[in-house]
Amino acid sequence: MFDLKGYGSSILEGAWLTLEVALLSVVVAVVLGMAGALAKLSKNKGLKGIATFYTTIVRGIPDLILMMLIFFGGQIFLNFLCTQINESINNWLTESNPQHEWVSYVPDYIDVSPFVAGILAIGFIFGAYMAETFRGAILAVERGQLEAAQAYGMSSWQVFHRVLFPQMVRHALPGFGNNWLVLLKTTALVSVIGLDDMVRKAGLAAGSTQLPFTFYMAVALIFLAFTAVSSLFLRWAEMRYAIQTR
Repeated sequence: MFDLKGYGSSILEGAWLTLEVALLSVVVAVVLGMAGALAKLSKNKGLKGIATFYTTIVRGIPDLILMMLIFFGGQIFLNFLCTQINESINNWLTESNPQHEWVSYVPDYIDVSPFVAGILAIGFIFGAYMAETFRGAILAVERGQLEAAQAYGMSSWQVFHRVLFPQMVRHALPGFGNNWLVLLKTTALVSVIGLDDMVRKAGLAAGSTQLPFTFYMAVALIFLAFTAVSSLFLRWAEMRYAIQTR
C-alpha cells in the first residue's frame, strides 16, 4: 500500500524502540503513581504535601516542556554533581598530602542516554496521572472491608494484597487504560531529545525522499495498531476483574 523506498525496516526498528520506551515508562509511572497515591492518602502532612506538589506541577506544565527540562536539567545536575565529588575528594586528599595531584575519581562529563532520559521523563510525567487514578481507585474500595480484615487479624500487608489491591485494580483499570493509551502516543516526543524512535526515523526518511505524508501516515497506522491491541487487552482485563461483581 505504501512505497517506503527501502526505509520500511528502519521504521519497524523505530517502532520496536517506541514500544520498549512505552513499556518501561509505564512501569516507572505505576511505581511513582502508587507511591504518590499512598502518600496523598497518608496522614503524614509532609508526604501528602510532596505528593500534592508533584501532581500539581506535572499536570500544570506541558509534557514537551517537562521532557526538555528533565533531559537537559538532569544532565546539567549530574555533571555538576560529578565536579563537586571530584573537588571534594581532591581537596580532602590535598589537606593530608600537599603534593597530591588532581585526579578524576568519577567521570568529568556524563552524556545522558536519550533512551534512559525518555523513559524516566515519561514515567515521571505519567506517574502524576497514575497517582490520581490509583488514589480514586483506593477511595472507591469500601472502608468496612478493610476494617473487617484488620479486625480479623490480618497484617497491613495482607489487607493490602488480599483485600485492597484486587478491588483497587478493578476500579483503576479504566483510568489506567486511558493513561496508557495517552502515554503510548506521548512517546512520539522522545524524538526531540535525539532518540531514534519511529517518529524520528520517519522524519529523516521524509526529508530524504520528500514524501512526508507517506512516512507519517505509516507511523500513524503503527500507533493505531498499538492502541488497538492495547484496547483489546484492556477490555479483556476489565472483564476479567469484573467477574467477581457479576
